[in-house]
Amino acid sequence: MRNIARQILRTKFWLAVACVSAMLAGCAQFKYYMQAAQGQYSLWSDARPIEDWLGDPSTDPQLKARLEKAMLIRKFAVKELGLPDNASYKNYAALSRPFVLWNVVATPELSLRPIQWCFPIAGCVSYRGYYSKEDAMAYAEELRKERDDVQVGGVPAYSTLGWFSDPLLSTFINYSDAELARMVFHELAHQVVYVPGDSQFNEGFATAVEEAGVARWLELYGTDPMREAYTRYNARRQDFLALLVRHRKMLADLYAGKTSTRHKRAEKARIFAHLKSDYAKLKESWGGYAGYDRWFAEPLTNAHLSAVGTYHDYLPAFRVLLKQERTFVRFYGAVQKIATLDAGQRRQQLELLGRPPMLNAESGKGAQPDGEGAH
Repeated sequence: MRNIARQILRTKFWLAVACVSAMLAGCAQFKYYMQAAQGQYSLWSDARPIEDWLGDPSTDPQLKARLEKAMLIRKFAVKELGLPDNASYKNYAALSRPFVLWNVVATPELSLRPIQWCFPIAGCVSYRGYYSKEDAMAYAEELRKERDDVQVGGVPAYSTLGWFSDPLLSTFINYSDAELARMVFHELAHQVVYVPGDSQFNEGFATAVEEAGVARWLELYGTDPMREAYTRYNARRQDFLALLVRHRKMLADLYAGKTSTRHKRAEKARIFAHLKSDYAKLKESWGGYAGYDRWFAEPLTNAHLSAVGTYHDYLPAFRVLLKQERTFVRFYGAVQKIATLDAGQRRQQLELLGRPPMLNAESGKGAQPDGEGAH
């Protein structure tokens, strides 16, 4: 029966691919869409129910332990966080590559504004994903020939927004418990609310859910060493983000100036050299922790810094909203209402939520940052 069901799903999938391909016939996007469809289908067809892996005597005991932990996290996501109780993250696929796909991000040579690509479901986004690293590198080279700045980055997980049953993957199953929970909570959050073309909104919301979710997970299931390790992890992440934000501002100020292109190119090189030097000092302060070395694997470009604010610009606003609404279900409802607004109204409401609260005017101290709103 399971094989018959898979065959039916396979037929439906390729019918959908055929329809998309027909619409794109003769278009330069055709090849790209086909690799995306084939890549997604490969994940889908290779994934097996977690129960099958657990019941298979040949499954590595360590993998069984991670899958059992993932099942616990998945149940927690539904019961405690109100995230979708669907087929996502109830299957597992073992991949023969370190990442599920590679994203290509690009900007003009002297700009931090990312180039946008538009797709039928996701809307317009500032990346282009490939299931083959070679294909991603080939496309990146095409963009470099046009003098664009380019970054190619590996992605361990992504969400299909509920269109398909997203599986657990070998690319992240061996993360620490807290990191595995963070990944699952984040990707499931995209299935709750998603606004096509508004990455700042989508990622800010999902990051707020993962952040609060992991805090609750650690409170209920964490040990003191786990909590301490995650605190260190978060501290390093915030240090690294602050480093990038600082250098991104340097570049933004440079590009906004009216100096010559030659001067901007020279200053750009100096700023990136300064970034590498500051990272080396930061790494030393972490005791040599090398978790971000991969970020520097390619020559640094504007593309590396273009999306720095995507996950964090609206995070303070979503933190405040979650605190106001008190429960995740009410929080999701409030976020869905904001999602229905036009882009300008969404931005205005989130900026208002994210502002630091005003102290009483009679105190004579004016506005000061307070707690969450200070980030």
